[in-house]
Amino acid sequence: MSDPTAPPTTPSAGHDPQRHHAGMTFGGRLRAYLLAGILVTAPVAITVYIARMVISGIDGLVAAVLPAPYNPETLLPFWIPGVGVLVVLAFLVLVGMFTAGYVGRLVVKTGESIVARMPVIRGIYGAAKQIFETVLSKKSNSFRECVLVEFPRRGAWTVGFITGEPKGEVGARLPPGMLTVYVPTTPNPTGGYMLYVPEEEVQRLAMTVEEGLKLIVSMGIVIPADRQTAAALPPPGDG
Repeated sequence: MSDPTAPPTTPSAGHDPQRHHAGMTFGGRLRAYLLAGILVTAPVAITVYIARMVISGIDGLVAAVLPAPYNPETLLPFWIPGVGVLVVLAFLVLVGMFTAGYVGRLVVKTGESIVARMPVIRGIYGAAKQIFETVLSKKSNSFRECVLVEFPRRGAWTVGFITGEPKGEVGARLPPGMLTVYVPTTPNPTGGYMLYVPEEEVQRLAMTVEEGLKLIVSMGIVIPADRQTAAALPPPGDG
């Protein structure tokens, strides 16, 4: 039987904030509370700011394109943020429904044949279309695996993403067993380098692409959990 005179214990007794700050001065506590408040509110504030900026930009674009009688600000007695986003989504759905039919496919085919005759425009359109088809295709495995590669020199490693295998003229000139790896720059991952790396020199990572992007954007500060080590550990309670 347990001793009724023993003090009660709680699962979080080893992580009591009051005990952690017991030996700190008043100024030290204020600094600790300030840092804790920044860590909690800063990500939320940045997310809200970026989301508001994107929504406001889309709303302004839609308001400038729509005729005044059909403008949401004219039809409604008050302004609702995000109406422009809903209008864009509805427009995209309608375009998708139209292109799914025979007439829509015919119009798209005719438009692409016209674009194919324009020297500069056809290259931009073809590249953009291929990128979106690759990224949005559920059957594609491109840009969905994080790897480690030696770059920009031997002994220096960086995080990259496999985007496929070299094909066409490039694939014919390269030795077999090569992978196409995109190495983004930090903290802006929209710029980077495309490398052709032998598969045996690529170390695949267990982290997701989202976790890899967080690691790059944060300049290595936000480190994902080691999933391979966690998977190798025995489950709790096993001897």
